[in-house]
Amino acid sequence: NMSGDPEQEFFADGIAEDIITALSRYPSLFVIARNSSFSFKGRAVDVKQVGRELGVRYVLEGSLRKSGNRVRVTAQLVEAETGNHVWAERYDRYLADIFAVQDEITQATTIAIAPAIADAEQQRAMRKPPASLDAWGAYQRGMWHLSKASAEDNGLAEKFFQRAIDLDPMFVGGYVGLSAVLSRAKGTQSREEALARRAVALDGGDAEAHSRLALALLAGGDHQGACAQAERALAICPNLAAAHGALGVALAYSGRPTDGLAALEACIRLDPRDPSLVNRLNQLALAHYFCHDYEAAVEAAERAIRSFPDFPSPYRWLAAALGELGRTEEAKTALEKAITVSPDSFDFQVRQRPPWFRPEEHSHMLDGLKKAGWEG
Repeated sequence: NMSGDPEQEFFADGIAEDIITALSRYPSLFVIARNSSFSFKGRAVDVKQVGRELGVRYVLEGSLRKSGNRVRVTAQLVEAETGNHVWAERYDRYLADIFAVQDEITQATTIAIAPAIADAEQQRAMRKPPASLDAWGAYQRGMWHLSKASAEDNGLAEKFFQRAIDLDPMFVGGYVGLSAVLSRAKGTQSREEALARRAVALDGGDAEAHSRLALALLAGGDHQGACAQAERALAICPNLAAAHGALGVALAYSGRPTDGLAALEACIRLDPRDPSLVNRLNQLALAHYFCHDYEAAVEAAERAIRSFPDFPSPYRWLAAALGELGRTEEAKTALEKAITVSPDSFDFQVRQRPPWFRPEEHSHMLDGLKKAGWEG
């Protein structure tokens, strides 16, 4: 509290306490409790000292200033070991409703911090020799490779996630990551689900584990179970991007694409650098397609292709949407690309109808592909 107004002390403390509570819901974060954190309040201490004393790698510090009916809150996330700034933001608000402002700043800060730490941890793991990695570091290397969405990187991600499990069989993240990378392969659904169930069994309060199980259940065609697991994840951690994403795609394939779109957009807004971003962008395309909004489906598919040109699925939705729009030549080009990028993926998704497709959505996709020139 730098406002000089002792009455604002409770406001500053309230924001700090709410942020601690909100961040503690993220399964990937180890958050120091209020009493230990508040022991440094109002003291000019070196962030490296704070990191050593509390045993943490990142320190979130901030200040509050008040002038008239306006308040300014600044926050910055610092890597304790190096003193480098990872993230910083300033919030200027009118104090019409002090509790509403407190809630707004808490939510904005929390939403920004979790992805910033995840990105910093991946970069930290990439700087280390692979042989020196612990389970957490191996998991972070796996997440980095998973985000690249190429066949080679998927293979490397699988190796790092398996290594994380071998190093620490009780570490939930290893099972979640390995389940995620297996979701990109064909014929691995039963193992994908088993790994996700193992993660939930290890920690039933881990929202990311429930989110992964939701996607594994969807892959097996259990739409109701997928939605239930995603909703469970959101009950544990309302701002977890992965939970919104899992709910979004489950709803889209359950005949509720409009609701699915809202959840998918929330997911991308919460974590625009999510390692599963390629899936989210592709899911946006298919949700728009199921809504019969083919122009938006084309835009979303093209966005996915620009970011991840080796990922096959967006080409298929692009071809189908262009086919529905009557843009025949463009549709044919997209269709050819959809087939050549991954013939096996195209055959599986189109000719075999995977379990997550209900017959009506699959027929809808085939209609667009036929208009694009696919002859079956």
